[in-house]
Amino acid sequence: MNTPEDQNLTLQVQNLLAEAIQVPLELVTPDLAFGDLPQWDSLGHMEVMLRLEEQFGIAIDADRIARLISIPEICHFLEENGHGD
Repeated sequence: MNTPEDQNLTLQVQNLLAEAIQVPLELVTPDLAFGDLPQWDSLGHMEVMLRLEEQFGIAIDADRIARLISIPEICHFLEENGHGD
């Protein structure tokens, strides 16, 4: 079940991702995954990870970076780390 907090976190991640990979927000769907857009390539992914660390004040290790390859996975990780409540 999606709560308003879940939707808010998803929207925050969508906005962050759109800015990081420099695409219009309407292209960044809630279920977007790495590679779905040409701009979300390996360089774009690193920019997304850096912005996540800055915006949410978290550290993301290399193993986790390799697994955070979709908006739902990113949101789940952020929720596990105390964001979105």
